[in-house]
Amino acid sequence: MRRSTLWLAALALDALVGEPPPAIHPVVAAGRLIAALKHRAPAAPGAAVRNGVALVALPVGLALAGGWLAERLRPAPLRLAATVFLLKSSFALRALIDAGRRAEAALAQGDPAAARVELAALVSRPTDTLDEARLASAIVESLAENLSDSYVAPLCWYALGGLPAALAYRVVNTADAMVGYHGRYEYLGKPAARLDDVANLVPARLTAAALVAAAPLAGGSARRALHVLARDHRRTESPNAGWPMAGAAGALGVWLEKPGTYRLGAGGRAPEVDDAAAARRLVLAAAGIVTLAFVLVDRRRGRA
Repeated sequence: MRRSTLWLAALALDALVGEPPPAIHPVVAAGRLIAALKHRAPAAPGAAVRNGVALVALPVGLALAGGWLAERLRPAPLRLAATVFLLKSSFALRALIDAGRRAEAALAQGDPAAARVELAALVSRPTDTLDEARLASAIVESLAENLSDSYVAPLCWYALGGLPAALAYRVVNTADAMVGYHGRYEYLGKPAARLDDVANLVPARLTAAALVAAAPLAGGSARRALHVLARDHRRTESPNAGWPMAGAAGALGVWLEKPGTYRLGAGGRAPEVDDAAAARRLVLAAAGIVTLAFVLVDRRRGRA
């Protein structure tokens, strides 16, 4: 069966059912393994970096092996079911959209406190001091950035290396989210952070291009999106996050800001709750564009 057909089946499963229960979610299992390795790692920088390599390598190896085995199961119906289930677990488009919708709804109801709680599912930054404009900004930023991490990147790696590559990417991204940041686990998380940066180099830029193309479909401006993208994509600390976020800022005509760290789309207006809704439409349209491109390329390759 074509990879594009399997991806569309997994996408349908995601739309209809959403995330699997935690007890059987492969990414949750990978997260538990990463957490166990994290808590057993030494604090000394040199040893922590060495253990950080193992922290990534072990779950990635298991993901590669699991994906390889799933693609070779017999009989065919069992292989199909396992492949679609595991493939769906490698991305989380519905969960991303639902999280954005919940935060947006709380903000629309005039309840910034509830919006801050809902934002915990989307951002790692402190939200206690954010005003309504910066809460709306955080929603838009997270939808745009996570479109790359949670959908486009797994699709890219699946197109390149099948189910094993998609699962391995998701494990790397999970490890980066759990330990790849400044603070107590900075040295332990360096291997995961650097590997995640490399794994997302192409997907982040592809996501930005899709957001530019999708801008008119969400009532935005592709020309403005391209201008802000070219000007502001380097303003974030991450080599990848600025690409989709700057594209979204330009498409919607707003500034997006992480206080004390960056501002994208300077010269745009302050984001409002309606921009969070527009960002959801923009992200869904961009996801559709990337999916369609993958299907067309896969079908054409199959005819070659």
